[in-house]
Amino acid sequence: MRSSSAARGTDPRRTRMEFEARIEALRPEMLAHCYRMLGSYHDAEDLAQETLLRAWRARDRYDEQRATLRTWLYRIATNACLTALDGRGRRPLPSGLGAPSQDAAAPLEPQFEVPWLQPFPDRVLGSPDPASAAAARSGLRLAFVAAMQALPARQRAVLVLREVLAFSANEVAEMLETSAASVNSALQRARAGLDRAALNEDDVTDLSDAEQRARIDSYVTAFERADVAGLTRLLTDEAVLEMPPVPLWYRGRDSYGAFMTHLFERRGRRWRMAPTEANGQPAVAAYIGAADGAYRLHTLHVFDVVAAGIRTNVVFQDPAVLGSFGLPPTM
Repeated sequence: MRSSSAARGTDPRRTRMEFEARIEALRPEMLAHCYRMLGSYHDAEDLAQETLLRAWRARDRYDEQRATLRTWLYRIATNACLTALDGRGRRPLPSGLGAPSQDAAAPLEPQFEVPWLQPFPDRVLGSPDPASAAAARSGLRLAFVAAMQALPARQRAVLVLREVLAFSANEVAEMLETSAASVNSALQRARAGLDRAALNEDDVTDLSDAEQRARIDSYVTAFERADVAGLTRLLTDEAVLEMPPVPLWYRGRDSYGAFMTHLFERRGRRWRMAPTEANGQPAVAAYIGAADGAYRLHTLHVFDVVAAGIRTNVVFQDPAVLGSFGLPPTM
């Protein structure tokens, strides 16, 4: 490939600065893309940084006549992710490992050896480029990323590039060094895989952001009052509660309510919550009252809300996950 700076005949130093600014503006997209592929925010940070470094080192070989900078970066990022995924197992949520628990008083024993799916902090998607920020937010819903974990890595890549990012079959074929026919075949298999998981990228809430937040505000009010009846009225009939790194999970309004009753009995009734966002979904940070009168960071709750109510609440307890959201340790 010819050097784009040489082709334009511009000052090399200025061209390098412009190039660096252009790839940096696309960092949010690369971070979100790597997260969709890997299911780990921390790993995605590393791979997004590696993508930008590879692009910077190869800048003299980039030919803008052959591909846009965005397409070129997605090619680098996708192949970096495929290499990173080689030999790795999937990142599950507890509901992907077995049947729901029937024991509300079961011990909450974390299993940190499991590479759990991590949430994605929306705060990192701020970008001077609105189009880049909008693209980054697409296809991040927690249930969708979890379902994709069941797909082989290349099918995962094809599904994201074609269905979420809307690249053409020919563009994806060039990125993956294969044929358009192979891309279309992989896409069909990926869609079938999501069908088996009873999920696709369009399985999203039918409420506006404001309506979702209003439902969660009601949930917060009930939670801070330790009002189990008020909490369960806000749920769908088959609501799911799961709590990685604890492998237990619960399904149904009654099981959810029984667990919350036991939680308030065991951990006390002094709680406060602060709003945040994860995976393009409403979320809250939960703080538990301590003996010194302060409220200390305890968990992150990520909700999926539909017209019928709250259908999932994934509660993350891993300190490393909480750290990635930049939440204050006390309230």
